[in-house]
Amino acid sequence: MRLEPVADPGWSRTLGLPALALGGTVAIAMAFALVAGSSPVAVLGLIVKGAVGSKFALLETLNRATPLIFTGLAVAVAFRAKLWNIGAEAQLYMGALLAVVLGTGLLPLPSVLLLPILMIVAIAGGALMLLGPAFLKTRLGADEVVTTLLLNFVMILFVSMLLEGPLKDPMGMGWPKSQRLVAEARLPRIVDGLRLHWGFGLALICAVAVWVMQTRTTLGYEIRAVGLNQRAAAFAGIPVTRVVIKTALISGGLAGLAGFSEVAGLKGSLTLDLSPGFGYTGIIVAMLALLNPLGVVVSALFVAGIFVGADSMSRAAAVPTYIADILLASALLLMVLAIMLTRFRVVRG
Repeated sequence: MRLEPVADPGWSRTLGLPALALGGTVAIAMAFALVAGSSPVAVLGLIVKGAVGSKFALLETLNRATPLIFTGLAVAVAFRAKLWNIGAEAQLYMGALLAVVLGTGLLPLPSVLLLPILMIVAIAGGALMLLGPAFLKTRLGADEVVTTLLLNFVMILFVSMLLEGPLKDPMGMGWPKSQRLVAEARLPRIVDGLRLHWGFGLALICAVAVWVMQTRTTLGYEIRAVGLNQRAAAFAGIPVTRVVIKTALISGGLAGLAGFSEVAGLKGSLTLDLSPGFGYTGIIVAMLALLNPLGVVVSALFVAGIFVGADSMSRAAAVPTYIADILLASALLLMVLAIMLTRFRVVRG
């Protein structure tokens, strides 16, 4: 058996295969629910109800999707240029760290000035976290998968050291957490009394901005060209190194915004469990969206709905939440297979 490129996959193949992948994902999840001793239909119903079955559930899903949109966009932008950014987790924590350092009373400014400043420093911090690996890749040929992945561990240990030392809240009852941001440094809530904040609106604006950048600007064209073929891009006069550096700054900045959004909009302070792996989950979000910035929003909502729905299902039916992880892993694997089969045809002989 061998693979042959498909010259024109057509709409039926382009849309049909991903739809089959999602159907297969649901079937696999239902099979595992059956193995866990529960009714697959009931489990699926509880997941959907827990994700979008009420106003509270829907807003919690939007809340959970907010950092995933940022990290998904960060990964999508980088991967489009074949810059394999696995370090969105570190960039997220850097953005959160700088927002906390400046937002806990160091800058006595009103919200209209303080919030933009915190956003800018969070973007700059995330961007600088990816600038180093991008520089090593372009100058020395270092594998950015390794460098960005290792930076995740370095950043977590660095934040842990700060939270046990200079940033530790003296009123925190011994817990390793920072002081809370001042009121002027907090993002307002979209709905009073509920946790959804304007970080979600900011994430949507970023998704549209990245889509415009990728489809309507020279930089977007250069990023796509570098991602498709660096040699051909260089032959066409595109400054490959400069494009990779710019891509790294945009990608890291978006991940840094995720950290700012979490501390300024939701948590109010920095803790080691600020992110339950949003940087890594952003890779799944971006791949499910086929690296499309607008698709990232849909994909993040889907992934967030799975997690929120699985938590609710676990409480209601006593089914382990690992079914959510199985669902996401199955979705990713089947979607990758579907993408491959839209581009290639399996031929015998």
